Amino acid sequence: MSNSTNYVFVLDAKKKPLAPCQPAMARSLLKAGKAKVFKRYPFTIILNKLVDEENQGLQLKIDPGSKQTGFAMVTQSEEVIFAMVLIHRGQQIKNALLRRRTLRRTRRHRKTRYRKCRFLNRKRKKGWLPPSLRHRVLTVETWVNRLSQLSPVSSLAIELVKFDTQKIQNPEISGVEYQQGELFGYDVREYLLEKWGRSCAYCGATDTPLEVEHIIPRSKGGSNRVSNLAIACHQCNQNKGAIDIREFLKDQPSVLTHVLKVAKTPLKDAAAVNSTRTSIFETLKVKGLPVVTGSGAGTKYNRRRLNLPKEHWIDAACIGEVEKLTILTNQPLVVTAMGHGCRQMVQMDKYGFPRKGYKAKKPVPGWKTGDIINVVKGRNAGLKGVRIKTVRSKGNFDIRHGDKILSVSRNHIQPVHRRDGYNYSF
Repeated sequence: MSNSTNYVFVLDAKKKPLAPCQPAMARSLLKAGKAKVFKRYPFTIILNKLVDEENQGLQLKIDPGSKQTGFAMVTQSEEVIFAMVLIHRGQQIKNALLRRRTLRRTRRHRKTRYRKCRFLNRKRKKGWLPPSLRHRVLTVETWVNRLSQLSPVSSLAIELVKFDTQKIQNPEISGVEYQQGELFGYDVREYLLEKWGRSCAYCGATDTPLEVEHIIPRSKGGSNRVSNLAIACHQCNQNKGAIDIREFLKDQPSVLTHVLKVAKTPLKDAAAVNSTRTSIFETLKVKGLPVVTGSGAGTKYNRRRLNLPKEHWIDAACIGEVEKLTILTNQPLVVTAMGHGCRQMVQMDKYGFPRKGYKAKKPVPGWKTGDIINVVKGRNAGLKGVRIKTVRSKGNFDIRHGDKILSVSRNHIQPVHRRDGYNYSF
């Protein structure tokens, strides 16, 4: 595997996409004044003249996932010249909707509602997906469009994997067992008592009242599936509360291993991929480009045959029929979906009452939360490619540098990449 970075996208004077070039070639063109920087992420240059060349067809390959989606751009000679990992924010969207629903329900309960609860708007269109899953489809579509505008993409390839969720939980399942669910012949509590040996999953207590407990707390994305439920005594249930299971049992690794083993593999990610795979495929077909599909087994076979490590973008490059694969980059662009901010006019406290007054949409003209900047002056001079966390009307902005939050003056910074809803790193 080469120790080089992604190829650079090239546009001519009319923004026609040309064949991507090596970073060294891009530097030469920029130094000679024959090109200028068009876009920082992904790095793109634009030439000063028109170029009449036949576009070399590139294939954009996509490996959809629940938390991350891999992209790889492959030439006709099977060379990987561009790699990208897109990190979704589906769980953040779900948490935000849960918080909103909680606030609305408590307002109605206190008879301080600002609108009535409506029950005549529950019909959903065919193909409807919840916002947390629809987000995955839309972000994949967005980046297919962006990459197609920056490079001569002639075809698409996508992995249409379908997970057998019952097979994940029980590898030996077969026949009629598929039609007999996990709770066949039980009610939930009796099933859990038998599953956990009628003892507390955490301390092993037996001669005490036992309660149903969520292994992954609901507040952290846990579900009500029986695979996420355990039996615990009252004291352990209270002590654990909304703490993550790994943090709660960090001093008891053997107990943690046992609980996770008995609880079986969580199916949330597999269900998300199963729900969105068809929608992503249908969305890509509308683009008018040929779409090639591949199976998960075929991708895994190609990756193992070529002795490549397990990465989302490498899995993307291995989709479909692959004879050989020359990887010319090992530094994929990591794109994290950050959203476009909150549309809420007035912030609420934990009880659902207004906490602050109306917040201005543009406290400082020309600057927005999410802009990527370089710090050129002041005590933090030298920081490059950092993201503005908070824009303040006084002119001092908060920036995120690693785990630290720093304050810089707007007179000491230089814009690099304007906010587009994503954060970029390598």
